[in-house]
Amino acid sequence: MEGRRSSPILLHNATVVTMDSESRVYGDGAVIIDRHRIEAIGHSGDLLRQFHDVAGEVIDLRGQILLPGFVNTHVHTSQQLGRGIADDVDLVTWLHDRIWPYEASMTEEDSYISTLLCGIELIHSGVTCFAEAGGQHVPGMARAVESLGLRACLAQSVMDSGEGLPASWAIQTAEDCMQSQKELYEKHHDTADGRIRIWLGIRQIMNCTDKLLLATRDAARELKTGIHMHVAEIPYENQLVTETRNVDHGTVTYLEKVDFLQDNLLTAHTVWVNSTEVGFLSHAGVKVSHCPAAAMKMLGFAPIKEMLDAGICVSLGTDGAPSNNRMSIVDEMYLASLINKGREVFKNGVTDPTALPAETVLRMATINGAKSVLWDNEIGSLEVGKKADMLVINASTWHMVPLHDCISGLVYCMRTENIVSVMCNGQWIMKDKRILTVDEEEVLSLAKRASSELLKRAGIKIPNRMNML
Repeated sequence: MEGRRSSPILLHNATVVTMDSESRVYGDGAVIIDRHRIEAIGHSGDLLRQFHDVAGEVIDLRGQILLPGFVNTHVHTSQQLGRGIADDVDLVTWLHDRIWPYEASMTEEDSYISTLLCGIELIHSGVTCFAEAGGQHVPGMARAVESLGLRACLAQSVMDSGEGLPASWAIQTAEDCMQSQKELYEKHHDTADGRIRIWLGIRQIMNCTDKLLLATRDAARELKTGIHMHVAEIPYENQLVTETRNVDHGTVTYLEKVDFLQDNLLTAHTVWVNSTEVGFLSHAGVKVSHCPAAAMKMLGFAPIKEMLDAGICVSLGTDGAPSNNRMSIVDEMYLASLINKGREVFKNGVTDPTALPAETVLRMATINGAKSVLWDNEIGSLEVGKKADMLVINASTWHMVPLHDCISGLVYCMRTENIVSVMCNGQWIMKDKRILTVDEEEVLSLAKRASSELLKRAGIKIPNRMNML
């Protein structure tokens, strides 16, 4: 990372959107940062006087918006080199014929380059922290995260059963899966100045035995870490669970039966759940990552309003590049509100413009994201004592002017290009739209070459849709 700043810094003359428990917004606000933490928040005049005799840097934000960094709670960084390889196919084809051959052919270097590429896109869209949904080479991911300056919860994708897996993947036992994850935890947890945490991963219930499920549950409790799992993605998953695991509905019902649901579990998608299962999730304190673009592309309408009404902490994720194509939480905020308003019409035949209002969606991208990754004591809102993870947003663009309602504008009008600077852990990782931690052009060049070679090794051929000559 470019020269680490050690002196205090004052950011002033900004609209400071804190996302704290009182939803405070300072119209002419300022923030003082000392090393990696927020030391003070208030009005510009007060903090300028307080900072007068301090030997630090003063930055005039000229009326721009200061916001907590976004948290992307479900992303496959190692799939970034596979953007576009699995469009317009069903989930089983997506997995068996495209993604698993792709992942089985990856090297650790591929994972490193893929995570660098993904991280660049995440930073440009204002993400300062992400939850990795599971890949094969966590050390490569960790190396990239450390270089990028991001914050992350990394997890290995583990499977000990199931059909359709590549021949090159020897089916590991539950013991093998747990051993490899514990070794990753020992080596990488709380590294990169505390920016990297290691979680445990379960890819999905169709690829794990009860032994692996329960061992994961117990190990997460022992290590005091989280579990990341794809849950109730498609009707077929629920059907298979009812047929093979002796329950009357599906995945969430079964996870409740075996005492797997707990407050350190982050479930991704969670589309095909009934009202009883929503109650199970709520009672256990399970967190849910809503990925609206990926859901609409392959999965269906998740009952997000019902989950929020039940008190479930729902956050936002992009999923991976082969299932979404865009790693932009800015886009996901816009889609989340519109899709869930539209779902109310589809479900009831009655419009409800109040479903998922802008302030709810913005909380999903910030403080709810922090709660989902079990880091809300340090990130997710701008508060004294928390980590200095924040964004500078220029709202003086043709698609955001006039800005009558700041919160509404951030959700319904903002685009990725409005994000001009990003700070994580008190360090600028992007300033004036330029990434400071890695060479973007070099990463793009590496990614093009690595992706081409990877697809050749995996034997994946992209259909020629338009008879290109």
